[in-house]
Amino acid sequence: MEVIPTEIPDVREIVPKVFGDARGFFLETWNEAAFRAAGIDARFVQDNWSRSRRGILRGLHYQVQQTQGKLVRVARGSVFDVAVDMRRSSPTFGRWVGRVLSGENRRSLWIPPGFAHGFLALEDDTDFVYKCTDLWAPAHERTVAWNDGDLGIAWPLDLVGGAGAVLVSDKDRNGAAAFRSAEAFA
Repeated sequence: MEVIPTEIPDVREIVPKVFGDARGFFLETWNEAAFRAAGIDARFVQDNWSRSRRGILRGLHYQVQQTQGKLVRVARGSVFDVAVDMRRSSPTFGRWVGRVLSGENRRSLWIPPGFAHGFLALEDDTDFVYKCTDLWAPAHERTVAWNDGDLGIAWPLDLVGGAGAVLVSDKDRNGAAAFRSAEAFA
């Protein structure tokens, strides 16, 4: 496994070793000892799986209590995955990292607690799977608007038919705050 620092050093891109032959392939998606040796010491308590069609945007979500670190990947299809630093004391507060994750490239992203997270499905029938370091706590969940101008996230909207083709849930639309007014971490 190769762990690649991103523009925000706490967010890491993970490139697994893939063993393949005529029968198919094998790879490890989580190995506690290997991740710990790479500086990612996480204990996971919840696994999630979502399926989305092209143009679905989920996020940007985070929890102000029961904060979640997430190890995210795509089993089928592809997404543009984004992590936004919500830690006021961080030198990268308000900055974002975006990566294409796909069933083909088999890469993962480690997003530590203190970050908002979201993704845009770039293909139909995209299966997004992720591990969380704490349980979902709806009372503590917050949403930052995916298209907030202060963040300036460069979503690849041209790949899904433009901004008008993006679909978000009522929960995300109604719960979205501007980044400047969003509840953040110390």
